[in-house]
Amino acid sequence: MRILKIQTLRGPNYWSIRRHKLIVMRLDLENLAETPSNEIPGFYEGLVEALPSLEGHYCSPGCRGGFLMRVREGTMMGHIVEHVALELQELAGMHVGFGRTRETATPGIYQVVIEYLNEEAGRYAGRAAVRLCQSIVDRGRYPKAELEQDIQDLKDFWREASLGPSTEAIVKEAEKKGIPWMPLPARFLIQLGYGINQKRIQATMTNHTTILGVELACDKEATKRILAANGVPVPKGTVINFLDDLEEAIEYVGGYPIVIKPLDGNHGRGITIDIRSWEEAEAAYEAAREVSRSIIVERYYVGRDHRVLVVDGKVVAVAERVPANVVGNGRSTIAELVEETNQDPNRGDGHDNFLTKIELDRTSYQLLERQGYTLNSVLPKGTTCYLRATANLSTGGIAVDRTDEIHPENVWLAQRVVKIIGLDIAGLDVVTTDISRPLRENDGVVVEVNAAPGFRMHVAPSVGIPRNVAGAVMDMLYPNEQSSRIPILTVTGTNGKTTTTRLLAHIYKQTGKVVGYTTTDGTYIGDFLVESGDNTGPQSAHVILQDPTVEVAVLETARGGILRSGLGFEAANVGVVLNVTADHLGIGDIDTIEQLAHLKSVVAEAVYPDGYAVLNADDHRVSAMAEKTKANIAYFTMNPDSELVRKHIQKGGVAAVYENGYLSIVKGDWTHRIERAENIPLTMGGRAPFMIANALAASLAAFVQNVTIEQIRAGLRTFRASVSQTPGRMNLFNLGKYHALVDYAHNPASYEAVGAFVRNWTSGQRIGVVGGPGDRRDEDFVTLGKLAADIFDYIIVKEDDDTRGRARGSASDLITKGITQVKPNCRHESILDETQAINKALDMAPDGSLVVILPESVSRAIRLIRARGVVEETPQNSGGDSQNGVAPSSVLNTRL
Repeated sequence: MRILKIQTLRGPNYWSIRRHKLIVMRLDLENLAETPSNEIPGFYEGLVEALPSLEGHYCSPGCRGGFLMRVREGTMMGHIVEHVALELQELAGMHVGFGRTRETATPGIYQVVIEYLNEEAGRYAGRAAVRLCQSIVDRGRYPKAELEQDIQDLKDFWREASLGPSTEAIVKEAEKKGIPWMPLPARFLIQLGYGINQKRIQATMTNHTTILGVELACDKEATKRILAANGVPVPKGTVINFLDDLEEAIEYVGGYPIVIKPLDGNHGRGITIDIRSWEEAEAAYEAAREVSRSIIVERYYVGRDHRVLVVDGKVVAVAERVPANVVGNGRSTIAELVEETNQDPNRGDGHDNFLTKIELDRTSYQLLERQGYTLNSVLPKGTTCYLRATANLSTGGIAVDRTDEIHPENVWLAQRVVKIIGLDIAGLDVVTTDISRPLRENDGVVVEVNAAPGFRMHVAPSVGIPRNVAGAVMDMLYPNEQSSRIPILTVTGTNGKTTTTRLLAHIYKQTGKVVGYTTTDGTYIGDFLVESGDNTGPQSAHVILQDPTVEVAVLETARGGILRSGLGFEAANVGVVLNVTADHLGIGDIDTIEQLAHLKSVVAEAVYPDGYAVLNADDHRVSAMAEKTKANIAYFTMNPDSELVRKHIQKGGVAAVYENGYLSIVKGDWTHRIERAENIPLTMGGRAPFMIANALAASLAAFVQNVTIEQIRAGLRTFRASVSQTPGRMNLFNLGKYHALVDYAHNPASYEAVGAFVRNWTSGQRIGVVGGPGDRRDEDFVTLGKLAADIFDYIIVKEDDDTRGRARGSASDLITKGITQVKPNCRHESILDETQAINKALDMAPDGSLVVILPESVSRAIRLIRARGVVEETPQNSGGDSQNGVAPSSVLNTRL
């Protein structure tokens, strides 16, 4: 077997709208292409021996053991690889269950689709599954050591990708509240929400957290000074930088017992408490110096360690932190008890899990000695032996929830302390013998104030009630159900996507909002280009959704991006599907127009239930998508007598209709006429039916988002098919004696759309410079030739500079074949170089003629035209102007 390609999907996709995280592996079965599993000697036995847990896979029989039943009876290897890849992830602790396997149009080549939780792990699992199955085919077994290594590698991927307990808690709470989130590519930042409504977090710091508050909290001595100045009980202490100052510092705080800790430490690193001798003090000083140059010496206060969590000025949780310890059973040594405790599945390394494994260090041995034990001591049953002096969870401690026990005065004090320091989220370390009594009554103190406090002791305490502290954070960031999203309007179709996207963005600008939009020629925010290029995939969508100034996102969505990565967002408010016609077939395993329609339907399906799918009622493949989506439906049509639209309106639906020369919105018994088509520049005075359809779609998408009719009308009147607003889309140039039209038509449907306009040119010749991308099928080029013959009086056939793997001259020959099949006497010639072909057409154009250029490079074609002296670049929208040779609008049949 051979893996040909692995793709990672991260959003709604061709395979699933709901399951966004999928790996798509293109797998060539090679010599196993026609060999089912029951015909491979020993394969079933070898697979069960390697992965007996596959017994839990139901598969199509719908019962436990169903998948292995299929293997025993005979199934293809691609299907087996799918299940093995899922099971490997399960064994590594990643619970996944979705998979699909489909044979492509090429016999023996399969698409194997598996769910993942971590991208790297998902891709690794796919490769490992192929290795495992191939090994069993070749040798009858998969070595146990290799399987164990695979599982360990997968666990490592999962651990390294972990967000950490605190961030994970916030992200899960966001998901519960329907707030989208995404990781940002720097400093472990997480973005919550989209556009102007976004918030950011880094661990438990937020964009509300002030640098002054963080800096003050990180300076422990400064924190103590400012709190003491405000009457808050804090430990007496001082800061030293040299060992020579230690003795004096001990005297200053009142003698032993003392605490020594680094000034800049965290997570309990370098802290030694309850120091009772000079020898211990010296050792503690050296331990602290490994973490910080400056050392804090404090009086040691007897009591229990508590963490009080304050969010948005309110105490939301309290936990008592108990230092790492073991409890005797009368049989085991302390070392054995530590090992047994670390076997707890809730304990991990560092912050990977809810609890941390106990690791012994210098202070542990000192503490054991002070308690009269060694690692070999056997503790009496029920006796507790402490292994750490500090109570940090990161050193193996546990947490006991005390939220309901804290005294109201201590609540008031904690909230006041956090306001003094100036933090939105803070964790107070409080030492007291009884948190249910005021600190002033039992010599309690506030030891530290921590910025970015950990949440895991509160969300998963060892004892007591878990507290939803992440919910308090989300309530602070998005109070009173404030929106976290911005309107997302996405546009797809075979033809017209870019024009419709640009027009829709232009209409939305009439509302005064900042619009971010993506197209095949660039990503834009407001009136400015952010990045040029074909930006119709999820990465470009993320640029818009991550921008903090964007209030509305209008996203062109092409087939390639959906196939490669899925959509770049969970769902849209409006999904527009313009049309589905034959294009790009045979690429990316999309071989039929039905498959292409299924791919495009992702945009209609990935719409919120209260949003709208805007569908072309005149295209049966598009209108059928209404059955797939849970969203509201809105239709647009060029046919005012459409039966589908009539019934839809009768049921209370909304539609955009071209009727009596008007673009109108129809709902129930009323009709809102937006504007006459001839007054909309994009429609070329009402002579370009496909542009009217695009304008209907854009107007309807805006209308269902509560953009007013007046704003839609203003947008339609001020948007032109010009180089500045729609480069390469029906750009008409007046060159004085003749006109030139540039359009990026490259498939049969777009040729026909351009032809609907060209056929109305009533003077001079209609000259076409035609071609198509080299990665299309042979029959597609023949079809382009046939269409060109029916549109133009004279045809120059050219080829793209990039032939996309096709032999030079091959595409031209096929187009010529199509031309001669329709009109054997049609005047035509082949000039493969696009620049030469364009110049030849412009040179030969008689007075009053129209030269139509369908280029590979729009910018080059426009540059060649402008070099000849353009009189006007923007078409006028006055009726039948005899000077430009265009027939009056009445000639055009507007009921298609």
